[in-house]
Amino acid sequence: MSVQSISPGQLNEAISRGKSVLLVDVRTPIEFREVHVACAVNMPLDQLSVSSVVSKRTNPDEPIYVICRSGGRGKQACEKLLAGNVTNVINVDGGTLACEKAGLPVIRGKKMMSLERQVRIAAGALVFSGVALSFIHPWWIFLSGFVGAGLVFAGVTDTCAMGMLIAKMPWNSVKAGA
Repeated sequence: MSVQSISPGQLNEAISRGKSVLLVDVRTPIEFREVHVACAVNMPLDQLSVSSVVSKRTNPDEPIYVICRSGGRGKQACEKLLAGNVTNVINVDGGTLACEKAGLPVIRGKKMMSLERQVRIAAGALVFSGVALSFIHPWWIFLSGFVGAGLVFAGVTDTCAMGMLIAKMPWNSVKAGA
């Protein structure tokens, strides 16, 4: 079954009409705290379970809208829910970035460095280190090759092991009440 999608404008219409909207934001808590659509609930992708999402529904026929930063993780979450036999799951095209541009009400919190930017910094630092250390011993060049292969794999599969690892770092966690 393919993932259905909705534009930010269509989502805004549903919210404006006073319709009950379950909008699940699958970004990390730190990303959610920085900015999120006003009616969204945070359920990070790596912790997402079918039962936790279904329990938030007020009515079994109610659509579940899924959102992330730009659409990729949202699509993965939709696929996970569909595989768990959840029906009426809809990904928000363009994610939070597109919703913000479309004028949906958002809540802003503490500004943090994006996970995507942290991954680019880490990958770049590892590649540079591998090349620099290869002048000391040629085997270090494999570090750069390993990172490059990981980036290709991330692009092909639309998953990022480095991103998931960095998301779990202490500086990317939100303390209760923050």
